[in-house]
Formats: sequence, structure tokens, C-alpha cells
Amino acid sequence: MPMLETEKALQQSRQFGVKPIPLLRPLGWLARGWQDLLRCPGASLLHGLVMALVGGLILWLARDRFWLLAGAFSGFLLVAPILATGLYVISRDLEMGREPSLAHVIEAWRPRDGRLVVFGVLLAFAGIGWVTTSAALITGFAEAPINTPDQFLRHVVLNEDSHLFEAWLGLGALLAAPMFASTMIAVPLMLDSKVGEVSILGAVFTSWRVVMEYPAPVALWAALIMLLTLLGMASAMLGLIVVLPWLGHASWHAYRDLVKKAQ
Repeated sequence: MPMLETEKALQQSRQFGVKPIPLLRPLGWLARGWQDLLRCPGASLLHGLVMALVGGLILWLARDRFWLLAGAFSGFLLVAPILATGLYVISRDLEMGREPSLAHVIEAWRPRDGRLVVFGVLLAFAGIGWVTTSAALITGFAEAPINTPDQFLRHVVLNEDSHLFEAWLGLGALLAAPMFASTMIAVPLMLDSKVGEVSILGAVFTSWRVVMEYPAPVALWAALIMLLTLLGMASAMLGLIVVLPWLGHASWHAYRDLVKKAQ
């Protein structure tokens, strides 16, 4: 049965072609995402505000437990693609010449076939898994308790007698790279496809095909996402109010630029 499901997902993925793009195309996605943000600032910034408040809540809950906070923030980024679903809807409406509405955003979240809901749950489990792994690694191998950013910097990052920071980064990359490859195209593709046209696994396979065919532009896109997100966090989360919807809209244009329905 698993083999049959995999073959079916591969067939679904083959319905979609991958368009060629130049190396610097991700900069164009940012430009078009910014245009969408300016055209519909109210709903876009509302999404950003909600996600920034979630980030602020994480910061407050783990304010004196940096061993937990370090993993919690990166885990939050794992579920960000599904949280941006409403932003994809707004960009799609603008693309079609329709007035974006809250009703369209809510409609996208109704579990008619459950794909987005199930995928969101899977991403949440992945995020929880990384938070748990990160916390266990830091508390288990750090030479002193890690409760503040200063302690993390001194005992983990700058500790010349330990390779804990390298191990922490390596494990994070080991999880983040396949997660990014799986989600880059999958969520907007499921949102844009008809019910039954592509499954979660079929959408993930399509996302992986995009990454494997154009690794250099995708790597640049991942770096831009990380850089802008870190800048947003560095501004006491306030920058995320703008950065997250900007990246969400840009991700929709990345999907549009990369995926086409095969003839």
C-alpha cells in the first residue's frame, strides 16, 4: 500500500512542470511580494502582527530559559509556510484582479479535503521534535546552565573546548534543509490545485523537484528568507510584522514562477 501511494504521488507530481529561472530571480519575488504588501496592507500586516505576537509570546514564555528559546524560534520557522496560507490567498486574488477579502482567506482554511490541515499538523510535529531535540542537546551537553542569551553565547557559541554549537547548527540544518525543500512549493500548490488533483506527498515531490533542478536560486532564496527573518527578530519582533507578510507574498510568486501545469 505505501508503494502504491508513492507511485500515485509521483504521477501527480509529473502533472506539473518546472520553469527555468535565472540565479537572481528570488530578488524579483521579493519585489513582487512587496508590491502585493503595498496593494493590500491591512490584511497583510494583520497576518504579520499575529505571527509577530506569537513570536513575542514564545520570547516571553522562554525569557529565562534560552536553552528552550533557541529551538523554539527555529521551530516556529518550520511551521511558517502553513501560517502564510492566507497571504497566498491574497496574492492569488490580486493576481486574478479580484479584491482580496477575509472571506477568501477563511475559505482556504476550511478542511474540505484536509490537506492543509494535515500538512500543518505534520509541520507542527516537526517543529516540536526540533524544539525537544534542541533543548535536550543544549541542556545535556552545555558545561553550565543556559538561561540567558549571554550564557548561550559564552558557554555554547564561544566555547573553544566544546563543539556543541557546531553540533547544534548541524542538527538544525539536517532538519531545516529537507523541511524547506518539502514546503517551498507544496503549500501554495495544494492551495492552488483542485481537490484530489495532488496529494500532500505529490505536492512535496513537486517541491523537491524544483529544489533539485534549481539548487542555486533556491539556496539564495533560503538565505534571503533567513536574513530577513533574523533582521525582523532583531528588532524586538516588530520587524516581523512587515517581514513575514512580505516573504509570504513573495513565496506565492516563487511558486508561480517555478511551477506550471504540464501539457
